[in-house]
Amino acid sequence: MSKTLSKPATKADLNGHSASGISRKAGRLPVMKTYKIYIGGKFPRTESGRYYQPKGSDGGPLANVCRSSRKDVRDGVVAARKAFGDWGSRSAFNRGQILYRIGEMLEGRSVQFVHELVLHGATPKQAEAEVAAAIDRWVHYAGWCDKYQALFSSVNPVNTSHFNFSVYEPTGVVGIQCAGSNGLLELVSLIAPVIAGGNTCVAVASEHHPLPAVTFTEVLATSDLPGGVVNLLTGFRTELLKPLVTHMDINAVVVAGAKTEERSMLDLEATCNLKRIIYPKVSDWSSDEAQSPFCILDTQEVKTTWHPIERGQGGGGGY
Repeated sequence: MSKTLSKPATKADLNGHSASGISRKAGRLPVMKTYKIYIGGKFPRTESGRYYQPKGSDGGPLANVCRSSRKDVRDGVVAARKAFGDWGSRSAFNRGQILYRIGEMLEGRSVQFVHELVLHGATPKQAEAEVAAAIDRWVHYAGWCDKYQALFSSVNPVNTSHFNFSVYEPTGVVGIQCAGSNGLLELVSLIAPVIAGGNTCVAVASEHHPLPAVTFTEVLATSDLPGGVVNLLTGFRTELLKPLVTHMDINAVVVAGAKTEERSMLDLEATCNLKRIIYPKVSDWSSDEAQSPFCILDTQEVKTTWHPIERGQGGGGGY
């Protein structure tokens, strides 16, 4: 192989290429890839038939990306609800195994993620750091799947002849809205704690940095993750945020980078079915504050059980 082909790609080299990796030079237009949405383990086109073209670091269009609609949100929720019964009832250890396998696959496709982040404007060094952090964060939450219950569950003191204990269980279907500061790391940081706790989700990718998000779903589709656990839509935040919060079968919504006017709308609409709204207090997704087992608890419900004790057995005579 010649030296020209074997040397590492620089940002200047990558900026001269489209998302398909074909040069825009030599007087030809590359065939841009059409990125589909991900619902129920499949890759349909948006029912609206619309698309948009995010701009790359050189100002040129990168790809044809689906512009999802309210109907796509509904389809995603149907798939997520269908998958919840299986995913939420699996053992925590099994969920951890599946998430760890996804981490292995992310590692194997790290070069592609770096390339797409560079196309979105990151330097090669920044892109490599973000991909490494995203992989580490995913594996971090894979490890917490079978540990957070032991840390946060409790046996509660009561003044009757009962055992009283509280455990956490998934809340159900969770909507996720990305802000777009990091095309991959933010998405991973929002999805991982939600599904690690047994929830399913409908996520809306960053409007301006969608390429790594769609490639991430290609990883999910070829992993052990059941279809419907993660559903991903691309499109405009202004069009998809309200359908997420108003859908009556979404139990919670995680919204990153919410502005004041968005918070007012979200808080008002969430009262229709007492939907929980979570605003991540993260200023830097690469920092330690962006990963914590407490993030898993954001989309968990507390279940408290009372179990009677017969007097004279199991220590019940002490009451």
